[in-house]
Amino acid sequence: MTRRTEVLSDPKAMRALAHPARLMILNRLGVEGSATATEVAEIAGITPSAASYHLRMLAKYGFVEDAPPRGDGRERVWKSVDKALSVGVQPGDPPEVKDAKFVVMEAFRREANEEADRALSSVERESDEWRDATRFNRVRLRVDAEELMRLSEEIEKLIEPYIAQRRSKEAAPEGARIAEAQINLFPVAKRAVPGLPTEDHDAGTPAAGEGREQE
Repeated sequence: MTRRTEVLSDPKAMRALAHPARLMILNRLGVEGSATATEVAEIAGITPSAASYHLRMLAKYGFVEDAPPRGDGRERVWKSVDKALSVGVQPGDPPEVKDAKFVVMEAFRREANEEADRALSSVERESDEWRDATRFNRVRLRVDAEELMRLSEEIEKLIEPYIAQRRSKEAAPEGARIAEAQINLFPVAKRAVPGLPTEDHDAGTPAAGEGREQE
């Protein structure tokens, strides 16, 4: 079953979501399941009381909700809402909505870049099988807008069965661990061309191992 997708448009909700600690908490709940404020506090590097505040804010805007209580039920348990989040700038967006969308998209990209940087820095310490399975690819496509949209839908269908939030540890094969797919599909924006320099600033600097001409 395909997950519901929530298209973000409330500027207050988007700005609330863009907080780094809240994104970490949301990821923790999505990957490892329900947790208390105390349990998510450590991964976000904050106090349990701060984590509790962030969880309430996430709940206010529909990103998390109460999970079934544990034990004596004295500590509140939270879980992430089972839905994918989507955000995109539209031509008719009011300025406050457009600004909030850029804030949350930049937060998403910053967190994704940090995740990829950590993976890249530790790739040599991975086993041969995991190192061989790791990919950092960048491919230029020649497509129209309809093809790009269709490609996005096909990729979503392809990865759907593997999404950690919906695939239990019991359902995954032995040796499975958390991996991440980062998918960006976008039309390439025209890059500003710097043009030719007016003078060769390096012409008077001898290359390594070369001496200057004798006058």
